[in-house]
Amino acid sequence: MDCMTMAPDRERERERERERELTPEEERTLIRDICAAAEVQTKEGDTFYLITSRWWQSWLDFVNQDMNVTVSNGYGSHNYGSPCSSSPKRPFAIDNSDLINDATSEISNVDIELHETLVEGRDYILLPQEVWDRLHGWYGGGPTLPRKTINSGLSQTDLSIEVYPLRLQLLLTPKRGQAIIRISKKETVRELHRKACEVFDLILDNVCIWDYYGHQKHDLMNDMEKTLDDANIQMDQDILVEVLGDCNGTTDGGCMSSVQENGSNERDSGSLAAEPCRSSISVAEGLSTSKNVSRSCSSEISQSQLLTSPSSELDTVHATSTVATRGPPVGLNGLLNLGNTCFMNSAIQCLVHTPELARYFREDYHKEINWKNPLGMVGELAMAFGDLLRKLWGPGRTSVSPRPFKAKLARFAPQFSGYNQHDSQELLAFLLDGLHEDLNRVKHRPYIKSKDADGRPDEEVADEYWANHIARNNSIIVDVCQGQYKSTLVCPVCRKVSVTFDPFMYLSLPLQSPSANSMTILVFTSDGSALPTPCTVNVPKQGRCKDLIQVLSNACSVKGGEKLILAEIRDHKIHQFVEDPMLPLSNIKDEHLVAYKVPKLDKKSILLQFVHRREEPEGIGSIKVWKPYGMPLLAPFSYDGAARSADIQRTLLTMLIPMLQSEKSQPASLSNSCPRMASHATDQDISMNEECAESDHKDGGNHEREEADCHLFLELVDENNQLIDLSTVEEKSFKLLSSSSSSSILVFINWYQKDFQNYDTRRLEILPEVYKYGPPLPKRSRGEPLSLYTCLDAFLREEPLVPEDMWFCPKCKEQRQASKKLDLWRLPEVLVIHLKRFSFSRSTKQKLETFVNFPIHDLDLTDYLANKSNSQRQTYELYALSNHYGSMASGHYTAHIKLFEENRWYNFDDSHVSPINEEEVKSAAAYVLFYRRVRGDNPSPSNGAQSCANQSHSLCHR
Repeated sequence: MDCMTMAPDRERERERERERELTPEEERTLIRDICAAAEVQTKEGDTFYLITSRWWQSWLDFVNQDMNVTVSNGYGSHNYGSPCSSSPKRPFAIDNSDLINDATSEISNVDIELHETLVEGRDYILLPQEVWDRLHGWYGGGPTLPRKTINSGLSQTDLSIEVYPLRLQLLLTPKRGQAIIRISKKETVRELHRKACEVFDLILDNVCIWDYYGHQKHDLMNDMEKTLDDANIQMDQDILVEVLGDCNGTTDGGCMSSVQENGSNERDSGSLAAEPCRSSISVAEGLSTSKNVSRSCSSEISQSQLLTSPSSELDTVHATSTVATRGPPVGLNGLLNLGNTCFMNSAIQCLVHTPELARYFREDYHKEINWKNPLGMVGELAMAFGDLLRKLWGPGRTSVSPRPFKAKLARFAPQFSGYNQHDSQELLAFLLDGLHEDLNRVKHRPYIKSKDADGRPDEEVADEYWANHIARNNSIIVDVCQGQYKSTLVCPVCRKVSVTFDPFMYLSLPLQSPSANSMTILVFTSDGSALPTPCTVNVPKQGRCKDLIQVLSNACSVKGGEKLILAEIRDHKIHQFVEDPMLPLSNIKDEHLVAYKVPKLDKKSILLQFVHRREEPEGIGSIKVWKPYGMPLLAPFSYDGAARSADIQRTLLTMLIPMLQSEKSQPASLSNSCPRMASHATDQDISMNEECAESDHKDGGNHEREEADCHLFLELVDENNQLIDLSTVEEKSFKLLSSSSSSSILVFINWYQKDFQNYDTRRLEILPEVYKYGPPLPKRSRGEPLSLYTCLDAFLREEPLVPEDMWFCPKCKEQRQASKKLDLWRLPEVLVIHLKRFSFSRSTKQKLETFVNFPIHDLDLTDYLANKSNSQRQTYELYALSNHYGSMASGHYTAHIKLFEENRWYNFDDSHVSPINEEEVKSAAAYVLFYRRVRGDNPSPSNGAQSCANQSHSLCHR
């Protein structure tokens, strides 16, 4: 049946539905099936419709009134609990009026404008076209709000719904005129030309349009087939519509005039643009709210705020605001939520209420802008932040739209473009670094090579590092927010100690005691590619053998044709292989575990275990006997029923290659071992070994050999526990006891004193502790809050580097998994502490709801400062924090701020600002803490509303 036949059939079916009223259950089933089909059939260009969440919820209540059910609409699940005592009535007509902003619709060149702060799931639901047609046919109403599906990525399946198409302001020149239009970012430049001519009633051939970002002519938009997305056009950007008699003219204002006019030669025209707000193709459950969580009312967005001309914004950038000491309250302006921008609002409020930054940006900071810093944003980020800060410090209790600032942010940090939820700490990190680069007083950075400590006093080295840092980085951000670590690395092999002093902007503290144990395993290779190397990995506290094998295989880069064999060592021999994958790691003895990296065994392979022996005195007398020492070696051996001594010796020589001394005249040293390739174990080497072994045998094996190139004397233990001297059998074949992965053939290596001139075997005697325990963390009983000091202890504890972040030891000349210890050396005026609430792994993502007991007054870090030459107390007072409520998928950010002028705390929840008690500041939602140094002789700081000379309040210590 063709499409023309199917369409009338669907219409007749709908007519029949309208003639007879469907039951609630029939409506629910029909909509559910349509949604399920639409989920798998959605393609680019499909139309979705917005419907108010209020009406959608009333319809869900109506169709689910007879059951306690979780309804899946094809795009998300909703649980509606038990039925109400009174049955919900059939909904009235659909009413989407609460989604419409009538004020902006009257001015824009579109019929209907949505409110700017709508959030999917909370304010509206997106429905496939057929679902909307059904509901609209049953209930009527409106208005109809269609939105198209667009491709948002490289793949054809990367689809999203463009809820907010680009809103562009068209500026007409030379005639003065302006208009606002909506257009999809996937439309072409040709369509933008057409719309501009339609709005201003112009002839297409007489019009040129420019990318006019920031009132600068950045780019002539003459590639008609390029999409606006590819042209880097962003939300709320200015487009200059230029009318000329001849579009190729060279007169003033002509299309070919320099793009560098108005100083734009110092700007970066290639910056990335922001993406318009778009929703994923789903009917989401929306943002969850928790204690003190509320949303900005869309009715608070005034027409003047939405349609503020960018020119008026630019006119005030260079103005110096007057600091008022009396009059209406200042610092209490909220920020409008533009759609999932609460993370940004929370971070901004904490920064603008930092006293030192508030004073700095309310004065004339433009003289410090570094316009030519290649690492900065050519001053635009600093100017946008300073302009927003001045508005927030304006008198009264109004709400400020951060749209101009967000546009700048998205231009230089595309990860924050669009209207998705992000991490406030990640934004803070970017802002602090970006503001520093824009305001860096150093115009030409000198190249300075840092020197190692080399035993010099820490004070001297720290000051040298800090001076080098200031020589390249000098800004208000460094003055206020940067401190200095002491970082100590220790090589696990040669014990080389490296001390450096590095700057930091904030501290990221873990919220819990480690849920994993740190295990150090000595790893041997059978192919002679590396020396025995200790490898430290983290395994679950209640982990099993399979967990250790997995992380150790990743750390050692085990390939597909290789495997790791774990073995317990006792009396310098392999006591047993650890093969049970479910064996608890707690059952393994701490000091007796090694790993062997070998090729996967085939049916003809057996395992040879080489045990080292050396002559040692037996008792008080001078009689010497062979005694085992060190860690045994393990290698697979291809065995088809007969074995030759030369093959066994070749296998051993291959494993010992990394231990060969580079020069026999030098003393044995770990630092001058020669990592020769396995191919260098030649037949000549083997024959030399055999000659030495034969000579030893003829002389009874008890003399000290004189030849420097003598190799090793081997004895094999047969199935009757008898020793077979491998030097006597020469090329003769002999049988070995059959073996498997759970057993091995034992071969003794008898080391003479002369052998140690050829080989450095000290690495075989190093067996690190399997479990490494740091300083014990204070135990806390169940229900007891976690102290901020405990988090700091965990952060500063010595830990091994992860295998992916190995350290190049300058003494060993190799990558080493060194242990690292951080200490606080220099503390900043403003200390930012990030509580690591979000954890990520390959399989899980979770948020920790741990309550941290952090001090509001008198955070004392004196004992944590490694620089003991500083005798002053290091105490801090909390003045701001960013909170996160809800889960990772659907959360909300707020900020708690203390205004020092009023000595009072306020809750900043987007546009809503309300006073709170100090007791309400502490909660499990605390995410980023802002502390300010307390000086005993200093008066109370001002958040910026007063000059330093007018500060008069004393700090409150409790």
